[in-house]
Formats: sequence, structure tokens, C-alpha cells
Amino acid sequence: MSLKRISGGLLMHHALVADDHPLFRAALIQALAPMFGTNINQTECLSSTFTFLRGAPETDIVFLDLTMPGNDGLSGLVECHHAFPNTIFVIVSAHESASLMSKAIQLGAGGFIPKSTPLTLITAAVEQILEGEIWLPEGVDCLSSGEDSETQVFLARLALLTPHQLIVLKYMADGLLNKQIAYEMQISESTVKQHASAVLKKLNLINRTKAGVMYKQFMDSGESSS
Repeated sequence: MSLKRISGGLLMHHALVADDHPLFRAALIQALAPMFGTNINQTECLSSTFTFLRGAPETDIVFLDLTMPGNDGLSGLVECHHAFPNTIFVIVSAHESASLMSKAIQLGAGGFIPKSTPLTLITAAVEQILEGEIWLPEGVDCLSSGEDSETQVFLARLALLTPHQLIVLKYMADGLLNKQIAYEMQISESTVKQHASAVLKKLNLINRTKAGVMYKQFMDSGESSS
């Protein structure tokens, strides 16, 4: 079983499987059971994942599906990582692009486990991740995945955004106006304008349309289902 050392003894790790495919969730939970025992929970959309994590700060690691409801490529990873910086997020996906894996790691993922990975290998991968190491499939080097300099710079600047700024950027990418964003976030329109200005400044862009297009481009997983 996976244990973490605390003052006075050992405590088992807690995991969350966030995936909208019941059969895969069941298979992954079965593979993780020897490590986490009964300390494994499950969600099937991004909003329920956020709700669960807010109420369960003891969660150490989350296995995050790329395209479950509410998630759109890597945007869910970005939001989760910013909202819960002390939690490890591991992408679990059917998509095995080295470029996508590289983006995921640069955006804060602790590893990238393709859904084709044998269940027996998943255990070793998770142990490595819990020890603080990044896990990727054999033969994949996220540092040499061919990302161009523009991608590298954009991802680095994206990391400077606050959680609220990230949400505003996501809505901008979806084509929402400031008034609509204010309604969705339950904040004033003037606050939205402040966030939008900060987003453009941090991304070194002057056009919100360009910011939205770039966000969509870099967050896209390149797949319709994961």
C-alpha cells in the first residue's frame, strides 16, 4: 500500500479518479486498490471534481481524464493545478502525442499515463509519481518533444496567471463578452475588465481574440474523446 510519513507514524495516501467512463474508472480503481485501499474516490465531470477536492483537502493525487464533461483538453489541468497546488494531477488519456505529454508536464502534471498502459505498469508509475518524480511512457522525453519556442514562451506566461485570470481567459477563448463572463463568474463587469487586461499584459498580447485563439490551440488535446 502507498503510505506517506507523518509525525508519529504512517498514513495511507488518498486518490481521486476523475473520468466519465465507468468501465475505465472501475478498472483503474481496481489497479490502484492495492496501493490506496479504500481511500479512492471517483468523479465523472470537472465541476464535481472541484466540488470534491474543496471538501477533501487530504486528497494527494488525482487521475484526470482530458475530455470528461466540463474539461476541454488541458484547460482542466490548468484550472485544477492552480486551484489545488498541493495536489498531484496525473493525466490519463487515450491520446499519446509526445507534444501533448510535454504540454501537460509543463502545465504542472505529475505524469501522463496513456489508457493503453498495462494495469500492472500503472502501479509502478504511480509509486514513482508519489515519490516526486515525473512519469511518462518509456521512450517519451517531454524535453525533446519538438515544441517550438512560441509554445514554450506561451506556456511559461500562462503559468503567471491567477486562477480567476485563467477562468476569464477560458471564457474569452469561448467567445464570451465581458458582461457574459461577469454573469458566469458572479462578479462585476469592471472586475472582468481588470482580469482581462491583466491576462493580456501577462501574455504580452494586445488582442483578446489572439489570446483566446492561442489558449484554444495550446489547450487542445487533439482528440474528441479520451
